[in-house]
Amino acid sequence: MKTLLLFFILLNTSIFAQQNMKFTDEIAAKLAEKPLKCINQEYPNKTAHVINSAAEATLTPADLHPAFYGCFDWHSSVHGHWMLVRILKSKPNFAKSFEITSILENSFQADKMQKEADYFTKYEVAKNFERTYGWAWILQLDKELATWDNPQAKIWHKNLKPLTDEILRLWKDYLPKQTYPNRTGVHPNTAFAMSFAIDWARATGDKDFEKLLVEKSKYFYLKDKKTPAYLEPDGSDFFSPSLEIADLMRRILPQKEFVKWINEFYDERSIENISKIPVISDINDFQTVHLVGLSFTKAWCMKGISDALPKNHPLKEKFKKTANIFLENALPLVFAGNYGGDHWLASFAVYALSHK
Repeated sequence: MKTLLLFFILLNTSIFAQQNMKFTDEIAAKLAEKPLKCINQEYPNKTAHVINSAAEATLTPADLHPAFYGCFDWHSSVHGHWMLVRILKSKPNFAKSFEITSILENSFQADKMQKEADYFTKYEVAKNFERTYGWAWILQLDKELATWDNPQAKIWHKNLKPLTDEILRLWKDYLPKQTYPNRTGVHPNTAFAMSFAIDWARATGDKDFEKLLVEKSKYFYLKDKKTPAYLEPDGSDFFSPSLEIADLMRRILPQKEFVKWINEFYDERSIENISKIPVISDINDFQTVHLVGLSFTKAWCMKGISDALPKNHPLKEKFKKTANIFLENALPLVFAGNYGGDHWLASFAVYALSHK
């Protein structure tokens, strides 16, 4: 079995190496297989639903979430949908376009999206549901649709609007109350979510939300110095806490200020550590496989940071080259595990490959 697994990894490594880490049709087709399979796969499932009464104990994932019930959990379904939209949008002649469109059309029904929106007010503690990781991916999905000049996308965007509006209402209510950032390397990470939220606010012209996000970002992170990134990662991280902060700050600071900030944020020991490829001891473990995702998020953060730095900055080329190393290592692993990675890793790969 181990011999077959090694052969499969080597085969995929060869395929991806030939593509020079570009988001080609061949790579997109292989990655698209993952959400195409799991978006309508209801089980196994981790609902994260707080049961408020005995009547709720029998609700199925599809009862709770008629659009985003598959892919093991709600947020993975959301970014699986985002991934398919991104592929359709960037590759109009894609071989799997009909299959993707059919799945998205089924999900983006107006009544289903209204029920998704209603979930957050129907249940007593649902206002905390997916805060803020899943919220960020909803805005990323909405942004992808809002910036796509396509008749079908406009309908899907309109149908998604009740859910987007509900997420915005919750986030705008929560943000002023958020006293401290979450610096973890998993779902609740604040810097990651705020980065996506800022991108959405700028793309859609929500100046008030953007202002709130920028001010809170500076409050949380502007004074950070000598971040202890030499301690990263924790056992099941799929975010680098320090890189997520840096990727956020490059969005909100002018280049000169960002250079000053990042020079004080990282020291050599931390740079050396975050440049290391994560060790995956058991790719079939649902938590350990998070470390594959860590390579993808490091790659997209490093690419974004590199683009923001001036030509003469020592981290510019280093981060650009290291990002490609992370991608080359992680892409074959998307196909080497089980459902613990199958339900989410492909969308992280697509974001890292197509990230601009």
